[in-house]
Amino acid sequence: MAKFRKPIKIIAVIILVLLALYLFLIAPRMRKRPDMSAFDGAFIAHRGYFDNEKGIPENSLSSFEEAIEKGFAIELDIQLSSDGVPMVFHDADLGRICGVEGKIWEYTAAELTNMKLLGTEETIPTFEETLALIDGRVPLLVEYKMDRVDTAVCAAGQALLDDYSGAYMMQCFDPRALLWYKNNAPQVARGQLAEKFWEKEEYNGKPLYLVLTYMLENVATRPDFISYNHAHKDNISLNLCRIMGAKTACYTLKSAEAYESVKDGFAMYIFDSFDISECAE
Repeated sequence: MAKFRKPIKIIAVIILVLLALYLFLIAPRMRKRPDMSAFDGAFIAHRGYFDNEKGIPENSLSSFEEAIEKGFAIELDIQLSSDGVPMVFHDADLGRICGVEGKIWEYTAAELTNMKLLGTEETIPTFEETLALIDGRVPLLVEYKMDRVDTAVCAAGQALLDDYSGAYMMQCFDPRALLWYKNNAPQVARGQLAEKFWEKEEYNGKPLYLVLTYMLENVATRPDFISYNHAHKDNISLNLCRIMGAKTACYTLKSAEAYESVKDGFAMYIFDSFDISECAE
């Protein structure tokens, strides 16, 4: 029996070392965490409190005003125009929302601010005028779009946020945006967007998406919070990050049933298409 003890001990040590390495890789920021209390328990209106069918387009000034009136925090998306101006817009292509061919970064800010959203009188807002509208009245979650890999959007966005007095955080699917914030604006709370990419057919078998699914890139970015697909709440890395002190947000809840399935399981709830406050009463 004694001859088996040494191999068993070696295996146990190997397992413990691998576990420690795994926890090291996925760990969030552990020291000098920024104040995120404004977002505790927050209901965050995804692209504003919009209703595309009723003339309140997503990521429009009217959708942000609606969210403010209802007391919801706001999530919005920014990317750069061809002349380097941060614009509030989600898609890379302009077709779905504006009925215009091409990418948003192929047009100047002046051209984009004249494009109508979903046939309404609303136009694509600049990030600067959006910040002026929100003016700290509710917390703000800024998602950087990285359909083309260029962290210049982070620098341009933060240049405006430096003069903004309201509570805000940033998030992105692309770890390079978080790495930019870690190196250039560490005082800002940074969040990693993720889901179980590895289980999706288009990503399955690609090692990069295994890394992103289990947040192994955290070793470089050390996020303060994780925004994870609400349907994938059982992800082991997500729950271990929570245990290690990371805040967690779920996206994007689109019904009362979806909210009930994750209720009390996250620190923040990103939603659209229904009034989440009615479920929380």
